[in-house]
Amino acid sequence: MRRLLTYLWPYRLLVAGALVFLILNAVLQVAGPLLTKVAIDRYLAPNPERIQTPVDPFLSADPLTGLTQVAMIYLVALFGIFVFEFAQMYIMQYIGQKAMFDLRREVMTHLQKLDVGFYDRNPVGRLVTRVTTDVDVLNELFASGLVTILSDLLALSFVVFTMFKLSPALTVIVLAVMPLVILATALFRRAVANSYRRIRVAIARINSYLQEHIVGIAVLQLFNREKKSAQEFDEINRQHMLAFKDTIVAYGWFYPVVEFLSALAIAAILSYGGWRVERGEITIGVVVAFLQYATRFFRPIQDLSEKYNILQSAMASSERVFKLLDTKVEIAAPGTEVETLDAVSRIEFDHVWFAYKDEDWVLRDVSFRIDPGETIAVVGHTGAGKTTLISLLLRFYDVQKGSIRVGGVDIRQLDPRELRRRFGVVLQDPYLFTGSIEDNIRLGTDDITAEQIAAAAEQVNLMDFIRSLPEGFAQPIRERGSSLSTGQKQLISFARALAHNPRFLILDEATSSVDTETELRVREALGAMVEGRTSIVIAHRLSTIQRADRILVMHKGQLRESGPHQELLTLRGIYWKLYQLQYKDQELTNKLKLVPQSQIKESASLWNKL
Repeated sequence: MRRLLTYLWPYRLLVAGALVFLILNAVLQVAGPLLTKVAIDRYLAPNPERIQTPVDPFLSADPLTGLTQVAMIYLVALFGIFVFEFAQMYIMQYIGQKAMFDLRREVMTHLQKLDVGFYDRNPVGRLVTRVTTDVDVLNELFASGLVTILSDLLALSFVVFTMFKLSPALTVIVLAVMPLVILATALFRRAVANSYRRIRVAIARINSYLQEHIVGIAVLQLFNREKKSAQEFDEINRQHMLAFKDTIVAYGWFYPVVEFLSALAIAAILSYGGWRVERGEITIGVVVAFLQYATRFFRPIQDLSEKYNILQSAMASSERVFKLLDTKVEIAAPGTEVETLDAVSRIEFDHVWFAYKDEDWVLRDVSFRIDPGETIAVVGHTGAGKTTLISLLLRFYDVQKGSIRVGGVDIRQLDPRELRRRFGVVLQDPYLFTGSIEDNIRLGTDDITAEQIAAAAEQVNLMDFIRSLPEGFAQPIRERGSSLSTGQKQLISFARALAHNPRFLILDEATSSVDTETELRVREALGAMVEGRTSIVIAHRLSTIQRADRILVMHKGQLRESGPHQELLTLRGIYWKLYQLQYKDQELTNKLKLVPQSQIKESASLWNKL
């Protein structure tokens, strides 16, 4: 709670104003029954021996005039209650939204700093729940929970104080049922707190499941898994429903119990108060005032019970939000400044070992060097560790053993943002954001001009496609670029990398998901893209890397071969085997072309007879 309240500190003046309105509202809440008592005792059932109250001297002795005056004062009090309650609720709702805006911004900023390994361990749906549902619960606490708790406590304090001033004996009768109310409240609180906890867990599971299955809807429909998916979702949804049912049951018995206890207190007030009125010890106005105060006494208790559950729910949500905020940023800038990377920098992998989990090594003692301006290709079987090399170089993960240096500086001594700013990366699966094509190429870098964007698009052979669009670079793109083909998205990714004019260029299977025509266009642009840059190309298609200065062959996490294309072929090692496997089909096709057509027809006829 102390940590949550720090989000209110920037708005402390507004909070102070809300508290002032809160106190004024609580004072006026007490005035109504007192005015009722005055009206009854002075004008409706006068008692000559009554004790004069402070308000009496200002009232007329004439019954009609006096009742009119009391009614007008009551009306002013009601209007004041309306104004003060509206003011404090408006201010607190405003403060709550501002505080939640700050909290959401802090969570989003922190999420962007966390390493990729964190997202490997945490489902997206769960993180979305932290930023949306959990923060909304905290907003409810700030906007209404805390204020209502303070309002109810103040109202209870003023009511009890006023009742004691009017009649200590009747006050004791009202308070006599409090142990039973406290017992019922404790049982209710325990039941609802457990249910709210289950509700939050169920909501997180629902969000996670929906996110995963909506993103993968094409695969879901392709394999006719709709029915199975619906059954799984029904089970998750049922857990949420059952948890809510438990809260309904708890609310169902709690409010009637409190109402019954308050009715008992009112009955006791009528009995004992009537007996004392007959004896002349108190006035009828006091009894009527107590009946009103008893109602106003139990209503805040009911509200406090409900708001306590909001408090409990907020504590559970804040625990999850703060746990996320307290997640240590594993990959961060060092505490001390290091020199800025030179314009010409060498990349070195020095005996690098890496495992995603424990000692299940993905890379084993990998060492190589990339000189400035050199184009290096990395090949190998699936799972050989090719993409892991790039993830380590960009410092999405940190190595367990060895080191990676850029310009002679260990990348662990560099700010990750400063390091990544120098790299242009084109991934196998191009990712586009909602917006325009220009927005996706610029990607928030304001100093990239429209001319630079057009030049980058021209360089990667994207301009023909841009010219065919009604709005050109301003053409809107839906989520993940769903309105574009894979090839078009890939060309936009190439233009994005070039527009940022990176010192280093990384192409990770950049042509594996495009058609042959697009690949040829990309290959034409590759020469211009890598010119003057240090480039790393990861590819399955060996045709795209034959012109590389050197080819690194990865096998089972180890660097097994290194050299130019022709040199590796003469070694007749792993690269040669990859080359043979990839071009076997092409060679078979070429051999078939040499077979006479008559022989092919004769073989086909014989096959048909068989």
